[in-house]
Amino acid sequence: MEAVSRAIKAALFTRHGLNICAEKQKREGTPSVRTDEAGLYRRLSSPVVDDRGGTINKVKGGSHSVAIIVSLVVLAVFWALHKVLPDRQSVQAARYFDTVLAVFTGAFILSLLVFRPSSRVGSRIRGLVPLASVVLLALVAWELLTIKSGTLPLPYFPSVENIVSVFFTDWKTLGVSILHSLRLLFIGYFIGLAFGIPLGISMGWSPRWNYWASPFLRFIGPIPATAWIPIAMAIFPTSFMASIFLIALACFFPVTIMTWSGIANVSKSYYEIARTLGATPFYLIRKVALPAALPGIFVGLFMGLGVAFVTLVVGELLGVKAGLGWYINWAQGWAEYSKVYAALFVMAVMFSGIITLLFKFKDRVLVWQRGLIRW
Repeated sequence: MEAVSRAIKAALFTRHGLNICAEKQKREGTPSVRTDEAGLYRRLSSPVVDDRGGTINKVKGGSHSVAIIVSLVVLAVFWALHKVLPDRQSVQAARYFDTVLAVFTGAFILSLLVFRPSSRVGSRIRGLVPLASVVLLALVAWELLTIKSGTLPLPYFPSVENIVSVFFTDWKTLGVSILHSLRLLFIGYFIGLAFGIPLGISMGWSPRWNYWASPFLRFIGPIPATAWIPIAMAIFPTSFMASIFLIALACFFPVTIMTWSGIANVSKSYYEIARTLGATPFYLIRKVALPAALPGIFVGLFMGLGVAFVTLVVGELLGVKAGLGWYINWAQGWAEYSKVYAALFVMAVMFSGIITLLFKFKDRVLVWQRGLIRW
């Protein structure tokens, strides 16, 4: 079996690793590569290029200096607007926003002074300066249109000060909602994976499984998970279980489809090499089919995670006692839109962080495809 494993790894590496790396180097024009301990190629040092061949993330020192000056000017203007112009809206716990703004200003200036532009951290910080300037300009515009002029009326458009104060005055309820949302999301997501991946493997490997399962999957799969809400509420005894069912169902379809497609599209030559060396069917699935189908399976995982986020918010409106979707609905009922915006910000950070972690895991598993799909 050791000989079988070596032969399979060589075939997989040749057909997937080398070809993909060669195409990537040809597209990016980066000839400097090396072979690591796993025998896979990685780029050592090359500029990141766009589709037209232009170098990005490589800004000259003069441009960095201009961006830093602009960001400091915008930050000073924001401080002046916050302190000088009178407020036309009531502010709850303004001291919290003053503290956050002071900490951000100090950390921003200190990072520019401590980290050299040539260092990795300093280069990364200076690369984010233009983006930070745009965000500060958007906050200045929001400040002028809300609390300073009253152009955007309350309660639908609260000031930045009121939104920030939510994280200090209502952090307990918000924290409990985050934990409940994460619990509901991961339980439903992993249940969907537990059913979707084995079924996809069975359909891609066995024509008999494909014959019986494919018609039902094609017929029922495209139905949105939210359309099953009436049936889920009637079948399951609690809204929590109904929400888990909806999230699992939403993940199940894309994960099954992409796993099925990945297994079915594995090159037959891999199986022929392994069978020649005496591999069993179980060994073919575990050591040949699954490794070769991993890129497609990860695509299904990303798709399933995206629809899980949507279904999570809808599921939390079914009557659960906590969760970010429940928190938004509860705050909207009391016309506390500052809490609504705070919950939306938390959702953006949480969902983006989960997707980033999945991409990091994918890059560790599929080393030869690192950088082909960016997030």
